[in-house]
Amino acid sequence: MAEILTASRSHDVALQGAILLYGARPEQFSYATAHVIQQDVGGRPVMGPGTPLNRQALIYAVRQVAKEALPKGEFLTPNVLSVSPTAVTWWCPAGERRVFFDCKELGKRSAVVPHPALVFQASHAGFRVFALDGEDRPVPTTVLHEPPYFNTWDQGKICIGSAQVPKQIDVASITGWEESFFNSAFTHPNVGGQRVNYERGAYAFWKDMLEGKFRNYPKTVLISMNLTLADLIAGKLDH
Repeated sequence: MAEILTASRSHDVALQGAILLYGARPEQFSYATAHVIQQDVGGRPVMGPGTPLNRQALIYAVRQVAKEALPKGEFLTPNVLSVSPTAVTWWCPAGERRVFFDCKELGKRSAVVPHPALVFQASHAGFRVFALDGEDRPVPTTVLHEPPYFNTWDQGKICIGSAQVPKQIDVASITGWEESFFNSAFTHPNVGGQRVNYERGAYAFWKDMLEGKFRNYPKTVLISMNLTLADLIAGKLDH
């Protein structure tokens, strides 16, 4: 029996066909059928009867979809460090930016404070941030440092929480990713490794930062991760 499908159309694509995968258990496929999409009398798309899909036809269909899914050409601004089908990595120069805190130990506070140069990465594996101890645009051998911020996990992972992050992972969305990080309130240090090398701890460090103790970002608090930018771009942190 034919099934009625819901389809969304755009100006340049329309639902053309469907592939059904069969197997003994989930994620174990051993057989596939191809179905042509037709329209019923009401103009709704309907999946027609299936025909066995051979190996050559299946590979062709997958290759066609993969080709269209590749990132389209984009203008690369100087802050972009790497673009791949699954991730965008960019650099944020050192400078002053506003931060927001909302936690018991520091209260609800906001101030413009100095920040080190940062490396961000948005990918299918998550959103990450790392600190740098230099001022120049990083190169593959540049060493990454722990992000000195609340709401971060090990390996630079950012706890998104209620932040509104872009749905797309591309160069055009970089500003949106950055804003979602800087405009969100820092609420607590996450469990894991030490983020800042400060005698009285992370809360004391950010209390001093909020009160304007440092005119420039104190790089002595940075903790090396013994990882390089090349490691990040190669995806070694995801293994």
